[in-house]
Amino acid sequence: MKIFVYNLREYDEKAYFDEFCHTYGCTYAATAAAPTLENASLATGYDAINILTTKMDEPLLARFDALGVRFVATRTIGYDHIDVAAAHRMGMRVMRISYSPSSVANYTIMLMLMACRNIVQILERARLQDFSLRGKIGRELSQCTVGVIGTGAIGATVIRHLSGFGCRLLAYDPAPDAAEGLAKRVPLEGLLAESDIITLHVPALESTYHMIDDAAIGHMKDGVILVNTARGTLVDTAALIRGLNSGKIGFAALDVLEHERELMYRNRMNQVIGNHDLAVLNSYPNVIVSPHTAFYTQEAVSNMVENSIRGLMAFEAGQENPFEV
Repeated sequence: MKIFVYNLREYDEKAYFDEFCHTYGCTYAATAAAPTLENASLATGYDAINILTTKMDEPLLARFDALGVRFVATRTIGYDHIDVAAAHRMGMRVMRISYSPSSVANYTIMLMLMACRNIVQILERARLQDFSLRGKIGRELSQCTVGVIGTGAIGATVIRHLSGFGCRLLAYDPAPDAAEGLAKRVPLEGLLAESDIITLHVPALESTYHMIDDAAIGHMKDGVILVNTARGTLVDTAALIRGLNSGKIGFAALDVLEHERELMYRNRMNQVIGNHDLAVLNSYPNVIVSPHTAFYTQEAVSNMVENSIRGLMAFEAGQENPFEV
């Protein structure tokens, strides 16, 4: 198996590619660049390409297909950036990966605690040597009702970890999950209405696009904390801003945003970004925007690289690939 890796991060991923390609008996070459029509020829003679969140539309997939690439692996859980139907029409097989759900679950709970305790105000004012208490009072997470929307691997892990805080836990998901019994399963409208904190853990699908819109926000408690470490498209940003302006949303802790593709994982210092929504959200004292880093732990990066290689080797051997889409 010969793998061409795009979007390689030398500073964290390369050591894992070296290790796991040796372990699984495959070879790889790589570039830090994202795959494009112009650099697709780098993958000439390779069986597979291994990518991150670059948009893989039909023309780009067709270019790789013409070069003889048979397999596409994305080192991400989400795969909405790949035109899977087009790949299948060409006979290409596609896979995603899984990684430690604790990475995102830990980060989610950290954001909840930061929101509950007004940590933005505390830290920013402390830097200015304002050590007074006025305006810094928080609330105890253990006294909150937390609603978890989506109880797959990450959502279920959030529930298990939060159960140690003593929170009242509500969950919405049509499917049963590994945290069954720790949270009360309720309809979505009931969860929105009863929760002090709402956290999102569902994939980006047509059915989940803007699931948090004006109507959903209207069902929420006044002053609700909204946490999103899943996908930016789950939240209608304009509706979120209206909710913040009205006070319906008391705090928003966001690791993902709509239209983030040209921002995340890039150093845009001293550049005009032109993202109006980001500028508005960053102006609020009750908003945290972090740069899609909830996943980013040593364990998760190792899992992402290893599972992408494991899956590709399963394709090559004609074995079942648990990560195929």
